[in-house]
Order: sequence, then structure tokens, then C-alpha cells
Amino acid sequence: MFSLSSRAVLGSLIFASVVCSSIGSAQAQPVSAEKQKLIDKILTLWHPEEVPVMMVQRRATEAMSQSRIALQGKVTAEKRDATLRDIATDVQKYVDEVTPIARDSARRQLPSTVVPMLAQNFSDDELKQIVVLLESPLKKKFEQFIPQAEKSLGTKVAEETHVAIEDKGKTMTQSVGLKLRAAVMVGQ
Repeated sequence: MFSLSSRAVLGSLIFASVVCSSIGSAQAQPVSAEKQKLIDKILTLWHPEEVPVMMVQRRATEAMSQSRIALQGKVTAEKRDATLRDIATDVQKYVDEVTPIARDSARRQLPSTVVPMLAQNFSDDELKQIVVLLESPLKKKFEQFIPQAEKSLGTKVAEETHVAIEDKGKTMTQSVGLKLRAAVMVGQ
């Protein structure tokens, strides 16, 4: 599944900026060939069509998480693992089938949504600066660095806090479980 990268953050910021400043805007104005070329370059570097793909994958991840939670403590470890493998097959089938649909729809919608918004909200010079930013070797190097930094930090935090977090997690899980069982028993 996707992890949050600086490309995703940058893309989200650009997208949010464009959306927010375009709310209530009139119909798109004609775009010069040079500006269109810059916008096309940005779209090639940015890949906003991946946003719906992340949404699809988020839903799949949530389904797996909810399945794990639903099975926790209710079946043997072997049954849980077998059921989760079976569910994972269904979830992967969903991802495989829905991802191309979402991506294709996003690609079809780009010319009538994001393209005019970029054209309206950014000058040619600003679009050139965005291209330089997206092509920056330093940006690429930083994106490659992020997973290493996140892993290093995550490992140290887990080492330092795992006992306290695990205990609190068990307490929360037990409390939620008791409340869910009580609600189910009352509801029957």
C-alpha cells in the first residue's frame, strides 16, 4: 500500500491550493499552448490520478484492519490467519478490479477539473517553478530518504514505548470489546 511521501504531500498541497482558490470560479478560459505544455509536464510529474488509487487502497486496508479486529479473540490463531488470508484474496481482487476504474476515471476528469484550475490559479512563471520543484534532484533524494528516517524513528519509538503502548492498547481493546459485547447482548 502507499505510504505518505513528500510527493503525495506536495501533490495534496498543490491540489488543495488549486481547489480552494477555484471554488465558485467561472468557466475555464482558453489556455495558451505554452501554459498547456507546462500543465501537462506538471501532471506527468505529479500524477494526481493516483489520488483515487490511494482512496481505493485505503478502503482495502480498512477492510483488512476491521477484519482483524472482528476476529480478534473470537477464533483460534489458526482460524484467524486462514480467514484473514481468505479475506485478503477478496480484498486484493477488489483492489485489482477497482484501481484501473478509479485511475481511468481520474484521467478522464483531469482535463475538466485540475487542468483549468491550474491554468486559472498559476501564472506561466509559477507553473515553471512548480516543474523545477517537481524535477528537483534534491526533492527526489529527500523522497528516498523519508522511508529510512521514518523507519529509524519508528524503530526507536517502538523500542522505547512498546510496553506502555501495548499495555494501554490491550486495556483499550478489552474495554471496547466489553462495550461491543454488552451492546450486542442488549440488542438481541
